[in-house]
Amino acid sequence: MKIQFIGATHEVTGSCTLLEVGGKYYLVDCGMEQGKDVFQNIELPVSAADIEAVFLTHAHIDHSGMLPKLYKDGFKGSIYATAVTCDLCNIMLRDSAHIQESEARWRKKKAERTGTVPPEPVYTMQDAVGAISLFRRCNYGEIINPAQDILLRFTDIGHLLGSACIELWISEGDTHKKIVFSGDVGNTNQGIINDPKFVEETDYLVIESTYGDRLHSKERRDVVSELAGYLQSTLDRGGNVIIPSFAVGRTQEMLYILREIKQKGLVKGHEHFPVYIDSPLANEATAIFMQCDHTCFDAETLSLIKQGINPIWFDDICISSTSEESKQINFDGRGKVIISASGMCEAGRIRHHLKHNLWKENTTVLFVGYQAEGSLGRKLLNGEKTVTLFGEEITVNATIGSLHGTSGHADRDGLLNWLYGFKKKPEKIFVNHGDDSSCENFKNLLCEKGYIAEAPYSGTEYDLASGNMTVFTEGKTINREEAYKGSARADLLYSELVKEAEKLLSLVKGRKGKTNKDNAKLTSQIRELITKWKE
Repeated sequence: MKIQFIGATHEVTGSCTLLEVGGKYYLVDCGMEQGKDVFQNIELPVSAADIEAVFLTHAHIDHSGMLPKLYKDGFKGSIYATAVTCDLCNIMLRDSAHIQESEARWRKKKAERTGTVPPEPVYTMQDAVGAISLFRRCNYGEIINPAQDILLRFTDIGHLLGSACIELWISEGDTHKKIVFSGDVGNTNQGIINDPKFVEETDYLVIESTYGDRLHSKERRDVVSELAGYLQSTLDRGGNVIIPSFAVGRTQEMLYILREIKQKGLVKGHEHFPVYIDSPLANEATAIFMQCDHTCFDAETLSLIKQGINPIWFDDICISSTSEESKQINFDGRGKVIISASGMCEAGRIRHHLKHNLWKENTTVLFVGYQAEGSLGRKLLNGEKTVTLFGEEITVNATIGSLHGTSGHADRDGLLNWLYGFKKKPEKIFVNHGDDSSCENFKNLLCEKGYIAEAPYSGTEYDLASGNMTVFTEGKTINREEAYKGSARADLLYSELVKEAEKLLSLVKGRKGKTNKDNAKLTSQIRELITKWKE
């Protein structure tokens, strides 16, 4: 009866935890690492074929995204999840596989020009379809028996439609223990979905700490009025409101708010402004939201449905599926709202819309989710005056804003409030799914409040029968220079860098006789570039 931590230890993504019960192995989540990767994770210490089952908290890729890879490596067990999570993973894992294959084709073309060996995709569409076939649909509150020594229950945790904390009752001989995995604890008072539900008792708790040392704004603004204000001022100027948004969850929340704005007539003089949803994945996810079991919805949403009102749909929505339809949006001269992925502007169709709109003074770019350090979204929020899109330098004249009160995660006090729902303190709490400082600070806070809490690194193992640590590991930071030195990918990137530098030198040599103003400007830009990258 053991637990070993694999991913999302002192990091926010890549959730994966291994359980051993009665000599058999199980995973809770199997997520993909996204964004900045700080600490090394151990490989699964058992083969994928030896995993009996996976228990999945929710559909986000940082919790589910490596399931196709697990299937590719030999896993053929069952994946237990709520019904809506099954439906969302059906589209999200296919979408992820499409991205993996597309990136592999791009790398292959690059490799062919340099004579290097291209890397294989992490997994293929066939792997994703295979993993999807293993899903088993479960209902909230239903206790099921996935294995002889395990009972399982999913409880609504209010983070995403279908999201759950996982309760596991495990047995070995005469030893019986309960362990709860929080998954991602949701923020309260979100649109559409329920607030997190409490769990009454457990021996062990694994709890996330994404916002473990931070609080959301105390001024929790009226999101509807705030968005209506942005819309009014932008449409009055004849401009567009560009909303970079995550396709699943956040897009539907924006539609919920926009429906209310239109229903109440909060934007004057532009009652029929069009709202473009320009993301195939978002369109599919919206369909799932509209067709799912109504028990997933909060009281306000249920009230709307009983009145015959679709909470996330209205007459002025325009669906864009194909790339050609996406391109045509920018030829629509009306003031409009464009909701497109990705939420951090790192990929997807949103980058095309930014290219067409950032330089316009009557445009508003409105962020509605977390922007990671180094992302294009963060750069825009930080006030960058120029950005590069598709090799072209774009001047930022647009208004850049952020909609408050739209976080899908509980903050520090929200996590504590959920924890206080347990009738007695767990024997031990394991803190994960937060960056290093957040994870450590939340663990320390719990200890100050009288809990026994630890924040294990990848590879650390505990015996759940005794509560003792059996394997201790220290956090090992990734040395990026060593990790990539000599790799095919590094060689390819360096070759491209040299080629582009040679093109720049050729361009400079050809500028003799050009205007002093333009040559001075180029000189200044090159100096800035050298200064930025000089070691």
